[in-house]
Amino acid sequence: MSYADLPRLPCYLNGDYTVLPEAKVSVMDRGFIFGDGVYEVIPAYGSCLFRFEQHMARLERSLAELRIPNPHTRAQWHEIAARLMAAYAKDSGAPDPEKVDQMVYLQVTRGVALREHAMLPGLTPTVFAMTNLMKQPTTAQRAQGVACVTADDFRWQKAHIKSTSLLGGVMARQISVDAGADETILFRDGWLSEAAASNVWIVKGGVLLGPPRDHLVLEGIRYALLEEICQVQGIPMALRRISRAEVLAADEVLLSSSTKEVLPVTRIDGEAVGDGQPGTVYDLLYAGYQAAKLQARLRRPPL
Repeated sequence: MSYADLPRLPCYLNGDYTVLPEAKVSVMDRGFIFGDGVYEVIPAYGSCLFRFEQHMARLERSLAELRIPNPHTRAQWHEIAARLMAAYAKDSGAPDPEKVDQMVYLQVTRGVALREHAMLPGLTPTVFAMTNLMKQPTTAQRAQGVACVTADDFRWQKAHIKSTSLLGGVMARQISVDAGADETILFRDGWLSEAAASNVWIVKGGVLLGPPRDHLVLEGIRYALLEEICQVQGIPMALRRISRAEVLAADEVLLSSSTKEVLPVTRIDGEAVGDGQPGTVYDLLYAGYQAAKLQARLRRPPL
């Protein structure tokens, strides 16, 4: 696909609202040269940005880690997202634009400068945003679960930064693509970290277990959300280091992300997880997730 062949999806670039084929950045932008930037992907159900404040908090943490000034207030980010969502919903042709689920992508790079590894001060950040239709797991994937493969986590050790430097994730995801699987579960020195583009959870004896919040894992927004759901559903939950052996012997294995929400894994490296079917804890978490989405839409008026 050439640049001119890109769909004319609404986007925002440095103060201007336009469409993808007409949005252009300098070849000297540090996001292009170094991957020197951060991003967020926010799900929007209908016109309701889901967990917006939590996504903003993570964006702010990532920017602070890279010493990039935040170019917008939360209210300004919200306005950008709202305008893009309204434009996309209008152009979608859907009978009810309020029911169009979207993914809002926000990106900030350090800006334009001659190539130099050091973090040059005084640059104007490049701000890009776009929205697209949310691609969610199929009914069959939810009913049957998905297959994963495992691999060593060869990425850098600042995984808690949601950086645009995603080559490690790209290479990790390709491992599962080549194997005909849906995701790659990663282990660092024999301990579970995360997947190529998801957080990973296991269930053993009715307890939901996840890796600790540290620099080796991108703390997904679903971390706090699953904690909330577990409290409501009465599911014991703990965050700690999880060995590869524990993952392979788990009763259930789950993935979570903005697009997957929470999704059951029923095969790992060709072997069944538990009894090979989505489990009870998954059912409870998924139901709780849908309830949280509904509550968010009821509490927040449409944009």
